[in-house]
Amino acid sequence: MASVFVTVGTTSFDELVEEISSERAVRILKDLGYRKLILQIGRGFVEPKSSIGTDFAIEVYRFKDSIADDIRNATLVISHAGAGSCLEILEAGKPLIVVINEKLMNNHQLELAKQLHRDGHLLYCTCSTLCKTLQKSDFTSLKPFPSGHPEKFAALMDNVFGFQRQK
Repeated sequence: MASVFVTVGTTSFDELVEEISSERAVRILKDLGYRKLILQIGRGFVEPKSSIGTDFAIEVYRFKDSIADDIRNATLVISHAGAGSCLEILEAGKPLIVVINEKLMNNHQLELAKQLHRDGHLLYCTCSTLCKTLQKSDFTSLKPFPSGHPEKFAALMDNVFGFQRQK
């Protein structure tokens, strides 16, 4: 069953949870062939109701010891732009849409998402453009992230934040 896993990590990102569980977004997901939406909502206040329908199911939870199974079982992952979440999802080889939290100040998440997008590893958007991004997404053009090389991710992070690497 084609499924979408959405994670906000340990934070609160109610705008993302509201948007992806909206009637419009669920209709788009159904039209794209997805039949299940799993939401990890963290510390947020927005808590959509879990439901099991004949053509679409929604599961909601706050935290688990590990989200690795949810990532592995998903057809598509939608995530906040936390570095740890991005790395875990990319290393799992899943198509990834990163949603930028525009309410964060000094938004390093945007810089990280832009760089990973430039490198061809993911798509990114904001909450207001999520539905449009879902509708026009072509995941076949995404490049696999080189797994097993955390130093490449560290170098990427250093580049994003402007740190000089010691030789």
